[in-house]
Amino acid sequence: MTGRERVLAAIEGRATDHLALMPITMMFAADVAGVHYREYATNCHAMADAQVRTAEKFGFDYVSGISDPAREASDLGAAIEWFDDQPPAIIESRALLHDKSTLLKVQAPDPSKGRMGDRVKAIELLAAQVGSEKIVEGWVEGPCAMAADLRGLNTLMLDFFDDPAFVADLFEFVTGMELHFAQAQVNAGASLIGVGDAAASLIGPKLYQQYVFPYERRLIQGIQALGVKVRLHICGSTRKLFSDMGKLGADIVDLDWMAPLGEAREVMGPTQVLLGNIDPVRVLREGDADSVERAIGDCHRAAGERYIVGAGCEVPRGTPHENVRAMARYAQEHR
Repeated sequence: MTGRERVLAAIEGRATDHLALMPITMMFAADVAGVHYREYATNCHAMADAQVRTAEKFGFDYVSGISDPAREASDLGAAIEWFDDQPPAIIESRALLHDKSTLLKVQAPDPSKGRMGDRVKAIELLAAQVGSEKIVEGWVEGPCAMAADLRGLNTLMLDFFDDPAFVADLFEFVTGMELHFAQAQVNAGASLIGVGDAAASLIGPKLYQQYVFPYERRLIQGIQALGVKVRLHICGSTRKLFSDMGKLGADIVDLDWMAPLGEAREVMGPTQVLLGNIDPVRVLREGDADSVERAIGDCHRAAGERYIVGAGCEVPRGTPHENVRAMARYAQEHR
């Protein structure tokens, strides 16, 4: 099977020759290719080259256009701090929507231009180079994460209580924008779209169900209507959200290392595809090959069937290559 066939079969519940392998790599991939991270995040050719090199070197079943959460915010005009060899950061003290009335004036960017357009071009390059062999993953920010990027995380948390109508308007805007961005990436050749909604792990289940869940579901269903699969990743401890996350309909739920896979399986049921989720620092970067294989085995047993191998969040910079090979070896030796 090709990697593309393997991932699609795993998602659809069909037999595979071995487990699919889909760890997130960003800074790790840039280091494999020998480029500074600023170039990786701003040059579609550098990103595509790094992703292909990394996937081929370690036997990954996919490549991805993920780099940082600031692409959409950059194109909207948010203040961004840049670094030579680290991901760009959104300057929360100068949040684009510090004044809520600014939302009335903001227009969604053209996803074919700017930093969003650079990701679209990276997807085109990846699809042309390996799209017949591997899944090509695009990426968009989820509604809570994107809202936090524009409003400021701490301010958004207060908005849930102080101005819920504004939160609804903001989520409406960002969900529509991300659907257009996803469409552009699908048109460019993406066969799966990742949705990253890190900020959602910071609120309780009541607020999540009331505000975030409806927009995550709309985003996921809207992307699926484009004819591609969806991978949901929410950084942090999400165990209190498992029940609702399992009802979103995401093709893959990618769990961070602190979210227990066995509990997720019990709550989300036997048909939800789970991905993850060894500790990316203490196990993957700081452990050895044997401990990595043991940890992946523990995850596999906890998740049972409908499981894809990956780390709990990004493979960190500085991870020994032999440890990544151990992750790949486990995937290739197990069904």
